Amino acid sequence: MSATHAWRQFGDGPLSRITSRVYILLAVELLLLLTTLPGLLPLLLLGRDPSNLPLVALFLVPLGPAISAALYALRRQRPDLTDLRPAALFWRGYRANLSGVLRVWVPTLLWLTVLAVNLAYRGAIGLSGWWSVPLVLIGVGVTLCAANALVITSLFDFRTRDVLRLAVHFLVRTPGVTVGNALLLAAATGITAVFSEAVLAMLGSIAVLAFLRISDPMVDLIRKEFTA
Repeated sequence: MSATHAWRQFGDGPLSRITSRVYILLAVELLLLLTTLPGLLPLLLLGRDPSNLPLVALFLVPLGPAISAALYALRRQRPDLTDLRPAALFWRGYRANLSGVLRVWVPTLLWLTVLAVNLAYRGAIGLSGWWSVPLVLIGVGVTLCAANALVITSLFDFRTRDVLRLAVHFLVRTPGVTVGNALLLAAATGITAVFSEAVLAMLGSIAVLAFLRISDPMVDLIRKEFTA
């Protein structure tokens, strides 16, 4: 009994909580890299030319399910040294959410690719310069809506059409989440532009954790109002 009590005291201490969180983030980071590697490696070899945009979209397909699994694992894993199962939770979330995430993620990539190609070749297709502003705004809106949908699909069991409705609804309902995700998106874009996709990938679990924390108000409202 005394040994069990001592272990529980150790497991509840601040150093133990920090250690467990670091372990969870490292485990999720390794799994993120593993599941995105088929797209990440060729993406790093691609030149930054507009003609490669369709290939970029193709190589980003594995990223959606990987982020979803990381969201699932980070949300459900307790910071308890006696019950650390981030890898098991990651793979459970990956399998459970794969089809639902792809129904959201693939159309999002298609939309963003079309918008990006139109922006890159607006002169060749006869678009005036002022079209850049609405195209960028549409792209940002699609991305923020997809971010909400990704969180909802990862943590709840709704039909795809209901996921999309909730995602659009909470763009306005939770402005703090929308602004937070926009800032996170800007930071990720800046890191990629200044450094490379590899640097962003190495910060993957931290970025997903920030994404999850930003989305907490939306998740709490959905759990309170839309689930039994």
